[in-house]
Amino acid sequence: MLLTCLSACGAKSVAEQDVLTTDQRTNRITWGVKADTRLFGLENIRTGKLEGFEIDLAKALTKKILGPNGKCTFVPVTSGTRVPLLKNGNIDAIMATMTITPEREKQVDFTHSYFDAGQSLLVKKGSPIKNIQDLNKPGKVILGVSGSNSVKNVAKFAPRARVLQLSDYAQAMTALKSKQGDALTTDNGILYGMAAENPHYEVVGGNFTKEPYGIAVNKNQNRFRKKLNWALDQVEKDGTYNRLLLKWFGHVKGFNYQEMKR
Repeated sequence: MLLTCLSACGAKSVAEQDVLTTDQRTNRITWGVKADTRLFGLENIRTGKLEGFEIDLAKALTKKILGPNGKCTFVPVTSGTRVPLLKNGNIDAIMATMTITPEREKQVDFTHSYFDAGQSLLVKKGSPIKNIQDLNKPGKVILGVSGSNSVKNVAKFAPRARVLQLSDYAQAMTALKSKQGDALTTDNGILYGMAAENPHYEVVGGNFTKEPYGIAVNKNQNRFRKKLNWALDQVEKDGTYNRLLLKWFGHVKGFNYQEMKR
């Protein structure tokens, strides 16, 4: 029993092990991704598979790091669950529309940005709400997703409005349709995907923040983070990044994908 205890106490937790070494041995990277976010990560109800820009990018990065036979496992996450799942070692990396912020950098380490988003607003067509200033009034309700950076930003740009937080984007969209709020706020890329699915709604107000997305890894996983940065550089250099950007955003009405090209 003593030997068992000493062995268990001396063993590193899953989250503390060298992720790159483990992934190279298993020939697999486990990614935390969105499953409810059109254009980035959404479950295809016909096939049951996840599809989107981040899904395809994760596959490309996996091949760069592990070789042509490298495999991906995708674990659906929300804005509220992604960091706990990473900390517990359930996933190796987060690629789930996660903005790089100083507050989050206290918990995780980020790669350099792979998508430069900006926060905006989604409203029903014909709404008097045209920008964030129109919402900075008592009685106005802004819908958002709990755990997202956009919810915190509302306090800076519309402190007089009330924020109603939902657990995911599907619930937030349902709340907007049922008139529980005057506008839904999150990053522009996500909102354009929602508008494409809901033609009676539109993105307004331009971008009032900058939201650079990064891949998050656990602290002290510098080898893995550096390898991810290297892989990101490679997919940009060989044209894979721009090809995927065109595939998912090139024909989205109102979204200027040309500004995103690298």
